[in-house]
Amino acid sequence: MKLINMFLIVTVIFADVAICALQNELENYSTNRDKLESSSDQMQHFSVFSPRKHTRRLTCNRFPRICRAKGSPGPSCCKKKCVNLLRDRHNCGKCGKKCKYSQICCNGKCVNPSFNKRHCGGCNNRCSSGGLCAFGLCSYS
Repeated sequence: MKLINMFLIVTVIFADVAICALQNELENYSTNRDKLESSSDQMQHFSVFSPRKHTRRLTCNRFPRICRAKGSPGPSCCKKKCVNLLRDRHNCGKCGKKCKYSQICCNGKCVNPSFNKRHCGGCNNRCSSGGLCAFGLCSYS
């Protein structure tokens, strides 16, 4: 009987500590959110890519400056996501323009790296004059 009472007391203490910790987190979150909303200069110090999880996620359609933050996938915003229009296969050159299965996005254009002389095997891998691109490799005769 004493063991059960001891277990209940320990459980109540752990629950109380957890509730206090959650209240502190909520207070910190609401304070940070109020600061963020009150000043647009705070945006450069707040990062969506930080390891902390937020209950309300910032999106680039409302805050386009987050796409220019360090660690962002790209400077452009397409469908609430930061992308690089020069390299993203699903948004190549403009939002929503998808490259075909065998193509990659190089400098905002869809190219086939298996047979393109200017992008042989990858972006900006140019075969020298007289060379052909075959299966992503420059060949010379």
